[in-house]
Amino acid sequence: MTDLILSLAEVQAVNLIVMGTHGLRGLDRLMMGSVTEKVLRRARCPVLAVRKPAHLVISSEHDPEPIHLSKMLFCMDFSDLSRHTSEHAFSMAKEYGAELTLLHVLENAPKPADLQSATEEVVNRLKKYIAPETPGGYSVKVTVRIGKPYQEITQLATAEQIDLVIMGARGRGSLHAALFGSTTYGVIQLGSAPVLAVHI
Repeated sequence: MTDLILSLAEVQAVNLIVMGTHGLRGLDRLMMGSVTEKVLRRARCPVLAVRKPAHLVISSEHDPEPIHLSKMLFCMDFSDLSRHTSEHAFSMAKEYGAELTLLHVLENAPKPADLQSATEEVVNRLKKYIAPETPGGYSVKVTVRIGKPYQEITQLATAEQIDLVIMGARGRGSLHAALFGSTTYGVIQLGSAPVLAVHI
């Protein structure tokens, strides 16, 4: 099934693959061996992984705007992968006129005396990705949290009722060493919002 999906995506030159996931609890049960996991790992285009969301973003077929993405969350770790993925995040926010939150999670908490300066430094780095005047009717804000990235991302997405989480994904074509504990797979596994995984 995986090879069929990926082959069809190649032949049709698709821009996006949409997959469902059961979201079994526990990172040790993270879709290993499932079709969704294999497609996420090997696809050449972005993959949208969807569980049953906490709130619906798709309206009835009679709605003139059937897809409502008003709040998006982009997770930035300042890697080449996340910088590449940021282009997708800003493009989608512009397309839907959404509020886009840029989030960075400090995994190793600074000492209390250094916390404010460390947070301000990250905020300033995030702000460099925002154009002086954001065109297109969408807004951008930045936030910094401390803790395990996948936990902080899923908690913020739930609290803010995020419609879509946008993240980078590694491991195309091979079993990536960080498969079981990677942030992207953890958010897909444990979160309630759809996750758009973008490969570099």
